[in-house]
Amino acid sequence: MTELTTFQRQIADFLPEMKLKFHEPLSRHTSFRIGGRAEVMAFPDSPEELSQLLKIARELGGTPWILGAGTNVLAPDEGVQGLVICLKNALKGKELLPTAGMIRVYAGESLASVAVFAANNALTGLEFAHGIPGTVGGGVYMNAGAYGGELGQICTQTAVMDMDGNLRLLSRQELAFSYRNSALQQTGDIVVWADLQLEKGNRQLIRQTMAQLKEKRGASQPLDLPSAGSAFKRPAVGYAAAMIDQAGLKGFRIGGAAVSQKHAGFVVNLGGATAADVKALLEAVADKVEEQNGIRLQPEIRIW
Repeated sequence: MTELTTFQRQIADFLPEMKLKFHEPLSRHTSFRIGGRAEVMAFPDSPEELSQLLKIARELGGTPWILGAGTNVLAPDEGVQGLVICLKNALKGKELLPTAGMIRVYAGESLASVAVFAANNALTGLEFAHGIPGTVGGGVYMNAGAYGGELGQICTQTAVMDMDGNLRLLSRQELAFSYRNSALQQTGDIVVWADLQLEKGNRQLIRQTMAQLKEKRGASQPLDLPSAGSAFKRPAVGYAAAMIDQAGLKGFRIGGAAVSQKHAGFVVNLGGATAADVKALLEAVADKVEEQNGIRLQPEIRIW
């Protein structure tokens, strides 16, 4: 058995009831299936536990990493020292609110499960999110979207927690949603729950739309290989995937990482890819596109 570090012993002593994992491979918690070990990974199952955890982390002098489903994260090969807080399947819950069409969903819920919850209650407005593999927390943080829909269009307010463990409410205006961005990317606050305003709809039509979008994703995206979704943000002019395709980069490979043959906007793990492979590939693709188009593509993937 690997000997515990001082930090691991301190966390365990302070939080004996918390679900903790030591030396946990980040590759188990990221859709890329890449990443070394986290010194400590914690799974708080309530806002109170999350607050307690953040206060202890601050007392011990560390700023934790926050992880949802890990679907938009490239974790480092060498792993991370300190604390990783994983909210997926930990901070969970969803409910109908008294306001017509309003639902409250917690950060660790998957967007897919929330879309199904909305459909089951004949609420329309979340169909676009059914195939997005991330969590509500990550979705609000990055204003996730697809097929013309974004969370920023339906999120009316969010409860967030700062790194001192203090909870506060933010309005849609304070969240300042824009393309794949929100104010949370500047503040570093953690989503606890979000209120989403939907509309009454036809249950059968909602499910039909979700099925159509699922089929469309399966036909166009490399869902059979580990990836982190769209590798690059949409540029101000044109589309990243089209530029990459025009540059003849489909199938371009560095180590175990490659530009998808199916969709040029995706970087996939063909097997054994490292974070170094992916970063080198992203850089090489951006260089080639800039050379041909004069536009520098920016990664949409969060590189730890």
